[in-house]
Amino acid sequence: MAKLYSENSLKKNNVIEPREETIKFLLNYSKALSVINCNKKKFEALLN
Repeated sequence: MAKLYSENSLKKNNVIEPREETIKFLLNYSKALSVINCNKKKFEALLN
């Protein structure tokens, strides 16, 4: 398994930064998400 990865790929630090659109989408989604606990069950509701 270790032979599948070359030494060069392990040394690279590829930093991937999300776009601003992605961050806004995730924040808005998390604000609209509501989790309701009822009789040991969880229900998820999107409040749009």
